Amino acid sequence: MSSLAVDLPVAPAEVASPAPAPAEAMSPRTRRLLQGAIVPTLLLMAWPNILVMTAQASTGLIETWWVSKLGTDALAGMALVFPGFMMMQMLSAGAIGGGISSAVARALGANRRADADALVLHALLINLGLGVLTSALFLIWGRPIYAAMGGEGASLEAALAYSNVVFVGNLLVWLMNALASLIRGTGNMLVPSLAVCLSVVLLVPLSPLLIFGWGPIPALGIAGGGLAVVLTTALTAAVLGWYIVSGRSVVRLRRARLKGPMFADILRVGGVGAISTLQTSLTVALTTALVGAHGGPNAVAGFGTGARLEYLLIPLVFGLGAPMVALVGTNIGAGQPRRALRIALTGGALAFALTEAVGLAAAIWPEAWLGLFGHDPQMLEAGAAYLRVVGPTYGFFGLGLSLYFASQGAGRLAWPLVGGMVRMLIAVGGGWLALTLTGSLAWAFAALALALVTYGSIVGGAIASGVWFGARQAR
Repeated sequence: MSSLAVDLPVAPAEVASPAPAPAEAMSPRTRRLLQGAIVPTLLLMAWPNILVMTAQASTGLIETWWVSKLGTDALAGMALVFPGFMMMQMLSAGAIGGGISSAVARALGANRRADADALVLHALLINLGLGVLTSALFLIWGRPIYAAMGGEGASLEAALAYSNVVFVGNLLVWLMNALASLIRGTGNMLVPSLAVCLSVVLLVPLSPLLIFGWGPIPALGIAGGGLAVVLTTALTAAVLGWYIVSGRSVVRLRRARLKGPMFADILRVGGVGAISTLQTSLTVALTTALVGAHGGPNAVAGFGTGARLEYLLIPLVFGLGAPMVALVGTNIGAGQPRRALRIALTGGALAFALTEAVGLAAAIWPEAWLGLFGHDPQMLEAGAAYLRVVGPTYGFFGLGLSLYFASQGAGRLAWPLVGGMVRMLIAVGGGWLALTLTGSLAWAFAALALALVTYGSIVGGAIASGVWFGARQAR
């Protein structure tokens, strides 16, 4: 297994595993990452992220509820745009953002303060460039993309009205997440969380105000919902930018010579993270297509509603995962691999317990979740079948995903990538085979459950065996 550890080598400055830098030369925040008790430090860093992820999920549901007042076409249009916009969030915050946090954490752990500061400029340039490219993709080819997803007539026009606004502002999403990731890389989870919570609080009244209008403010319809998202994102980016520029952050924006290795340090982790993100989305899309081809719209509705709970586990695990990036990266940079591994395994165990509890509850009481979204008997039957079979394996999904974040901190993403690929092959290939041989959705769902167990086991087993350190053993 250890042979894959060399696929994503650590930066040259880290190969020698430098001795920990003198404590007095580091900020108190960095010292806490290197010396603090693992569980209390992890939980103290995690709660702001969990809070903000919960707030963001709630706001998404609230905004959808407001748009639904415009009618079915508007709701369908927003649904067409949502996957692409969420993909931008996942790529900019979880994938490339994880690469940014990892690079900063490892630089600070090795007491390379000048490099940590220089990474600010490099990170901003990367995310601004990717923001422009991804915005252009949807602004130029939005119509054929949404038409291919099933949009037509009024729903397609609604999708374009919403998409053209949010993807003009997509650059701000990438900027905001670059700034937040830089701050999280220093171990500070509270400031990014408070900034996002501020935007959430403002979005709740601003969205209906711009959608329906009031007084001198005209009703903008679904485009108003998109504008509310853009304005609150701009505010969040401004707050985070001020925090870094004002010198309150451990890392600061300074003039620096652009260096290829610094871009590579971010992109080698973030790029593989992007592939992992695409794997997850592709797995869900292909399995949804399998279920739809076999069981029709009602089966898709039930499966999709059940699987939505799995999607909600991602931000929940991110609450633990973002601190793990900073903790693991800082300790790897400081030459403390044994502590970094303990942090990863401890965080993985916490994520397993948390997500397994959610999965077991969903398996025991599936109607409690499904009933929030509909009462069609066939939908409830398919959704309950999915949750009863797959729900008890959610802990393995949480384990694998949390260790993916820890691997970002270590700069070693080969095994999470392998685990994700094997999961996709088992879920899609096994699901297709089960439906072909038995015609039973229950057996297809069993393939999905096996895929999650395999994913968590591969990633957890590989990391526990020490693959991060190659031939060198964790000291």
